[in-house]
Formats: sequence, structure tokens, C-alpha cells
Amino acid sequence: MGLLDGKRLLITGVITDASIAFSIARIAQEQGATVVLTGYGRMSLVERVARKLPSPPPVVELDVADPAQLDSLADRLGEHLDGLDGVVHAIGFAPASCLGGGFLDAPWEDVATAVQVSTYSLKSLAVATLPLFGEAGGAILGLTFDATVAWPAYDWMGVAKAGLESASRYLARELGARKIRVNLVSAGPLRTMAAKSIPGFSQFEDAWSERAPLGWDNTDIEPVARSSVALLSDWFPATTGEIVHVDGGFHAMGV
Repeated sequence: MGLLDGKRLLITGVITDASIAFSIARIAQEQGATVVLTGYGRMSLVERVARKLPSPPPVVELDVADPAQLDSLADRLGEHLDGLDGVVHAIGFAPASCLGGGFLDAPWEDVATAVQVSTYSLKSLAVATLPLFGEAGGAILGLTFDATVAWPAYDWMGVAKAGLESASRYLARELGARKIRVNLVSAGPLRTMAAKSIPGFSQFEDAWSERAPLGWDNTDIEPVARSSVALLSDWFPATTGEIVHVDGGFHAMGV
């Protein structure tokens, strides 16, 4: 018997098979879930990656900045699922000006894009999928990178993640009456495509290997994916508004 037997999940953010979302989708399927993915831009690439999963899932198009696509999402998902028990938000983007040390120079237009795609989209996705959640509720899970401190090079994406963390708490409050839990996993640095787009990312890696008491393998996505699947399951029935750190313990250490 799997941890997610009978669960129906929507998982966003699968770009390559090295994406955190891909590993979440794989383990979710192994634990009994039915999965649908979303894709943005070059849909054929996402569909190709989807075929690498144990059971190739449907892929629906979703631009979280497009109101028309958000408004039609529930109907389009309804072609593949008769409801939802969980949603994974693994979406983040910031224009180049917002990363790599240009914090003081990034124009508002670029910052606004980062906030809309990386922060506001959590609310947008929750509202768009709400009609598919039943009376039993379910779980919404997002991914963050510890936004309680300032990081080198992370700049406005760090601000956007701080907003994401706050938004998750407000969503937890708003959706609790519908028995929908909203939590985040704060992952340590991993060598995903998203991480590679951040100038100076190696500074994070060096710090983690020295300070995380459990150690940290920045090529091993499994711990983050397994923790995410656990939070999507029924084994955390009274946990919401939480940020679970999966970072080898780095967040709890001083100098």
C-alpha cells in the first residue's frame, strides 16, 4: 500500500528530469498517486520529460501569468481527473536583472515579473484549482529557499521567496475551513536548471558542505522529493502554514 494511494495530484514546474518537481512526480506515482503535469512554453519538451516517469502523465499548458489559462485550468484538468487531492507549486522565475548582484539596479518591471510568477502565482494556482478539491480537502505544497536571511546573488528572487512564504501562511488561513493544508518545503541548494541560472550559485554550495550537520549532497533531490510527498499524504493531517526545512540542518546552525 502506497502513501498516496488514490490521490490525484497536479504538479507544476517539471522542466527536466533533474527538476525537483520531476522527482516529486516520480515518487508520488510510485506511492500510488495519479499525476497530471503542467507545462509552459515548449510543451513538447515537458511531454518528452513526462515520458520518463514510471507512468507517463498528461501535460496541460499553464502560464500562471495568463488569466485566461488560469480561468480554464479546472475544466482542462477535468478532462484527465475527476478531482484533486493535492497541488505542487514548483514555479519561480526572475529576469536576469533581478539576480547576480544587481539588487539596487533592477527595474520595477522586472521585479514585478519576479513577484507575479514566483509569489502571486501560489494564490493564483490555489484559486484556479479550488473547484476540483472535494469536501475532504487536500494539500497545496510549494518550494522555497530560506527567505529569513539575505543571500549573495539571490537578490529579488529572495524577496519573492519571502513573499511566497508569507502568502503560504495567508492561504493556510483562508483555506483551512475547506480542509486544505498549505505548506512549503525549504530545500537546500540543488543543481537544478533553475539553480544554474543564478550567478554565484556555488557560494551556496560551498557554505552548505561546511555547515550542514547532516551533510548535504547538492546532486541528490531524493530527500526533498520524499519530504514533499509525505506532506502531500494524509500523514500530516493537522499541519498547515508550515515551512519544513530539508537542508541537512543548515538553517539551524550559527557560525
